[in-house]
Amino acid sequence: MLEINNLTKIYKGENKAADNVTIHVEAGDIYGFIGHNGAGKTTTIKCVTGILDFNEGEILIDGKSIKDKPIECKKIIAYIPDEINIYENLTGIQFLEFISDIFGISAELREKNINKFSEMFEMKEALSSVISSYSHGMKQKIALISAFIHEPKILICDEPFVGLDPKSSHILKEQMKELCNNGGAIFFSTHVLEVAQKLCNKISIIKQGKIIVEGNTDEIVKNKSLEDVFLELVEEEK
Repeated sequence: MLEINNLTKIYKGENKAADNVTIHVEAGDIYGFIGHNGAGKTTTIKCVTGILDFNEGEILIDGKSIKDKPIECKKIIAYIPDEINIYENLTGIQFLEFISDIFGISAELREKNINKFSEMFEMKEALSSVISSYSHGMKQKIALISAFIHEPKILICDEPFVGLDPKSSHILKEQMKELCNNGGAIFFSTHVLEVAQKLCNKISIIKQGKIIVEGNTDEIVKNKSLEDVFLELVEEEK
């Protein structure tokens, strides 16, 4: 569903934020993308979502190139960035209606999914309030609702659990599993290694723009914790 092949992104000064990155995410995968701050996670994710151009390689979403067919690719993905910057002068319901219009969601489906996910994340009473009045956690939840309402094939997230309370984190995990059980896929970065170990069937670890390990979580972790494996691998690369 998502193929990142030999991706290289170079910023000014010849700094390779992503260096020959290859990752394949298949239908049903919950794929964890792990690394220190500045390792290249966000750059890679922004290339995948079409926010950043890249120098070499290709990115295919459901067999289509993000460079050649960006609109077709974006129709089937949902993206949650690490910093939630949304239209704060809109109310929650206005924002969700706006997102629904962008994706061409029918009146029946948008009403159904807005009700479903706003109740699920306990945001229904807040939808009439302007987003500028929301806490960070509430902004995170309205962004999640906006991601789920158009029923994406692929959910791409950058640190999606930051700012969520334990109940909302649990709900998000369950929704991620449900999306994948229905034939979708998840690709997300996280610093919460315990969550990644329990939730992800596949992981990759990136350091200084390079993938240093990738594969099935169980095969990488074996009888250790993911935290121990991560620290050992990072030390070996020094």
